[in-house]
Amino acid sequence: MAGIMAIWKFSCFFFWSILLIPPQMLVMLFSRGKAAFILPTIWQRLICRAFALEVEVTGIPVQDARTIYVGNHISYLDIPVIAGILPASFVAKAEVASWPVFGFLAKLQQTAFINRSRKAVAHEKTALSALLAKGKSLIIFPEGTSSDGRTVLPFRSSLFGLALDDPIRPTIQTFTLELVSVNGHPVTSQEDRDLYAWHGDMTLMPHFWSFAKSHGAKVRLHFHPPLQVQQVNDRKELASLCHKQVASILEKRAPCAA
Repeated sequence: MAGIMAIWKFSCFFFWSILLIPPQMLVMLFSRGKAAFILPTIWQRLICRAFALEVEVTGIPVQDARTIYVGNHISYLDIPVIAGILPASFVAKAEVASWPVFGFLAKLQQTAFINRSRKAVAHEKTALSALLAKGKSLIIFPEGTSSDGRTVLPFRSSLFGLALDDPIRPTIQTFTLELVSVNGHPVTSQEDRDLYAWHGDMTLMPHFWSFAKSHGAKVRLHFHPPLQVQQVNDRKELASLCHKQVASILEKRAPCAA
């Protein structure tokens, strides 16, 4: 029965993709602005529904200004969770662009692919600054990888220079992804978390298949108040401030989520 349920979910995945990809490609021929996020947002919400990903939002996401959203990263499943709420471009490592299916879908989402090597930092910051200058908002995962969902890994500070180098500083808003329940019950162990969390040496498709066979997950997406960064002049200080906000939610839950 679980296998049949998984096949049904993947059938929905491909059906909605086939239905919405052609019009999205057409839209992107004429616009890379707000209009180009409408269909991807619809698609991401449909994918959440198909795979029984329930999203609970707390706090108020900034929607009326170009914003750099900063948060923790637990799984590839974070993408539909977040993109169903925020009309913004993810910043992802360059390798994602070559992933079968997912790389193509990421391009339709207007993902910005970057090389994370130290030599490429200046070039990538210039490219991302150009996107901000066009009025786009960005979503970054400063941990540089996905975690096991228990804690927030240290933030890499390199991309925080984007906000500080901009003469008209964009809004910085942090968010925290918190896994609330999986397969119909509260998260009580790492085994529970690993049904959703994709980290370490896990292989993507076997993990995705296991998740599809389950009854899904509930994820809480906390939006923190926007940071006032006018007086911050150091990217490491800004990274530290953002990390403190993002980690605060999971630290409160730590005693009962071992």
